[in-house]
Amino acid sequence: MRLPGLFRPHPRPARRPLRQPPFARSRLRLAGFLFLGCYLVIGGRLAMLAMETEPSRVAWPSPPSKARPDIVDRNGAVLAMDLPTASVFAEPRKMVDVDEAVEGLMQVFPNLDPVDLRKRLSSRSAFAWIQRTTTRAERDALWALGIPGVGLRDELRRLYPNGRAAAHVLGAVNVDNIGISGIEKWIDGQGLQALRSAGMDMDSDDLEPIALSLDLKVQHALTSELEKAVTKFSAIAGAGLVLDVTNGEVLALASLPDFDPNVPTDALKPDRINRVAVGTYEMGSTFKAMTTAMALDSGQFDLGSVLDASSPLRFGRFAIRDYRGQNRALNIPESFIHSSNIAMGKMAMAVGPERHRAFLGRLGQLDRLTTELPENARPLFPAKWGELNTATISFGHGIAVTPLQASMGIAAVVNGGHLLRPTFVKGSDPEARTLAREVVSARTSEALRFLMRLNARVGSAGKADIDGYFMGGKTGTSEKVVNGRYDSGTVLTAFMGVVPAHAPRYLFMTVLDEPKPLPETYGFRTSGWNAVPVTGAIMARVLPILGVAPSPAPFDPFPTMISARAWGSNLFRADTLAASRAP
Repeated sequence: MRLPGLFRPHPRPARRPLRQPPFARSRLRLAGFLFLGCYLVIGGRLAMLAMETEPSRVAWPSPPSKARPDIVDRNGAVLAMDLPTASVFAEPRKMVDVDEAVEGLMQVFPNLDPVDLRKRLSSRSAFAWIQRTTTRAERDALWALGIPGVGLRDELRRLYPNGRAAAHVLGAVNVDNIGISGIEKWIDGQGLQALRSAGMDMDSDDLEPIALSLDLKVQHALTSELEKAVTKFSAIAGAGLVLDVTNGEVLALASLPDFDPNVPTDALKPDRINRVAVGTYEMGSTFKAMTTAMALDSGQFDLGSVLDASSPLRFGRFAIRDYRGQNRALNIPESFIHSSNIAMGKMAMAVGPERHRAFLGRLGQLDRLTTELPENARPLFPAKWGELNTATISFGHGIAVTPLQASMGIAAVVNGGHLLRPTFVKGSDPEARTLAREVVSARTSEALRFLMRLNARVGSAGKADIDGYFMGGKTGTSEKVVNGRYDSGTVLTAFMGVVPAHAPRYLFMTVLDEPKPLPETYGFRTSGWNAVPVTGAIMARVLPILGVAPSPAPFDPFPTMISARAWGSNLFRADTLAASRAP
């Protein structure tokens, strides 16, 4: 029996769409933003770590040694260059056996401190230097040992192939190849350091060589003869200079004792200073050339002027005397060749303390002399400049300057009056270094050249006179201060020589510190017996190198010797005429 409607299809109710709660979408968006923010933070931190360059946070520090330009002499001879090398480093965290590593490294580098080495290798740091710069033999020995956690890293090392030659000019660099003295430091200050700071990584081939004014052959000759002199006279030190008076270029500079720039720590020893540019000394009677030039240029004196040197010059209890004085009246040439302190003092006092100080100031003797070399010194002179100061400074006592500074002043009074700042760079513009164009007149300059030549013919500079070169010069011997007082037994001797005297081209300066007397010097220790013959030997070697040939002319461009009473304006005109006829 079929029940009506029992299996009758029942209509399904209409399906309602699901509705999300109103806050569900907001939750999803928030979660998305949170995940995105986390990823951004993590990514940003990873980027920061990748860009981090601070050595303390990374295993490898940035390359420490940077390329430098070669340094060459005026003829292209290499004085300094970069040499590829390698440094030894360790990664302490990767050490397998510290004891074995210490033992192996000590075999290759016996100068290392084993206690310090063990301490560094036992640390948990990621990186440690073991030895900066190595030789090829050391690298081969280390490579053969194969110590785990120890490696080699390419670097650059500064090499000075000529050893001690021109060390005080070249200077030195530190272990990171950064200049610390001399021309090396000057180079960094000319823009090289700025390029490094800007991140420019340059090779040595990208840098133009620096050409110095030095001549390596002249440098060797100067140093060799100076070393002989220091040994012969048992001097505690010596210094020498060859200067081109026409443009101020320094052709050679030596200061003994010197050092090897390949071992820059030697330069730190107190006796290794650059005595030419840094040492300040009372230059003695070499200052008389400047005093005489001042007196002649003032118009108050001429070559025929006569000064009474028969008695000491007195200032209260203080008296100025002549060394082996003539005890009579002297004209200007006699005062010069006999190196009269009394006559020089009287000339300077006649000019006056104010004008005397102003004249030396114009000659650059009262200011710190600056050149390419960072090392220099300020001259020492009295703050109050009275008559007594004028009298003593006239003959080179009571004022201390650098030998380079004194050489600059002497060069100016013999080259026509042009004061040029010395330079150690070849081709440096003389106009840019001209400090004064006429510190003395051309007439005064010629008179000084005549007096210096006369001093070589009949005065204290005779032992440096070389046939055919017409050398002129002025000697200087100054007592050194010992325990606050001048000690006559301890002296500094100096000599300034110019070649040729009638048309100067080169100035030779020599200084010997505390030379001792010898039997052949008859017990004398003054400049004429030591600094002068040494300079003559230097000239004999250097002048042919510079291409200066002796003149075959049978006459001297200056008259030899005329009666003292005849010296005057007529002689000066005759001398000028003779100089104009010189070859």
